[in-house]
Amino acid sequence: MRSFMKFGFWVLNQWDRTDNMTQRINEGVEQVKHAREAGFDFIGTGQHFLSYPFQMVSTLPYLARLAQESGDMEVVAGVLLLPLLNPLETAEATASLDAMTNGKFIMGVGIGYRDEEFISFNVKTKERIPRLLESLDLIKKLWTQDEIEFDGEFYRVPYSKIATHPISKPHPPIWMAANLDVAVKRAARNGYPWLINPHATTTSLIPQIEIYKDVAMRTNGFVPDLPMLKELYVHKDSSVAYAKAQPFLEPKYAAYASWGQDDVLPNNETFKIPFEQLAKDRFMLGNPQEIIEEIQRYEDTLGITHMFFRMQWAGLPHSEVLQQIELFRTEIIPHFK
Repeated sequence: MRSFMKFGFWVLNQWDRTDNMTQRINEGVEQVKHAREAGFDFIGTGQHFLSYPFQMVSTLPYLARLAQESGDMEVVAGVLLLPLLNPLETAEATASLDAMTNGKFIMGVGIGYRDEEFISFNVKTKERIPRLLESLDLIKKLWTQDEIEFDGEFYRVPYSKIATHPISKPHPPIWMAANLDVAVKRAARNGYPWLINPHATTTSLIPQIEIYKDVAMRTNGFVPDLPMLKELYVHKDSSVAYAKAQPFLEPKYAAYASWGQDDVLPNNETFKIPFEQLAKDRFMLGNPQEIIEEIQRYEDTLGITHMFFRMQWAGLPHSEVLQQIELFRTEIIPHFK
């Protein structure tokens, strides 16, 4: 059937601490080539600091390398922890990346949640929301204006002429991550597509989607795109998909729990439950037909416009990622395109 949903491939940038980072980066480059040939619409990766027990390659340099192989695919930073970053440096780095991608860069942003990151960057956790909004205001001015003078609560730029701009007009799209209702409303009020996390269940998301759409319509008169990240393992045998994913997804979410990720989820959801319960209504693990049905359900039920698939976690072999991309190419993407 014809669908207007765009499909994204999440490139892993978080590996076991004993892995050879150069090898893993080269594997990511190869995966992007295969995703491009398979017909994916966009690629991306995320950002964290002090990511033990994983090693993590820095987001924007990695995306710059991957952009050389991305072709016509959009390239997403999903997400930059903006309250921790210098907005001037971020504006110029992302404008550069927009040029490298020929205007196909998308900047995802989030407020962050890990105490050690805020302490290390000397940023107060209570300041993260005003810092996020002020940083976005300044970045958009740096992207779009030829002259600037900015004196905010957290950031200051003396009168300056600006020569480094993105080639996207008026500027690259911005996606905003959100977990709790108040954050969902913030994204809606400011007119940003809400980048939906892979952790929440459909049960939690249905009322949040309604909140988002209602606030967006009342504030701006339109509903922006709804991109979503999902954990996925596809195999011709659904029981094999489940069995192959569990040894890698389970420790991933144990690490998330140790970081406090589930403390910011709605409805007191937790990752500290048996894997069978954790996976239910949360992860896409199955055969191609089951994955097709799940994608269709998210499009029909929630109105998802962009679906980001994370097909690899630390330790999962590169060869299995390529096999999954091939199944997408031959059996899943043709159903929707």
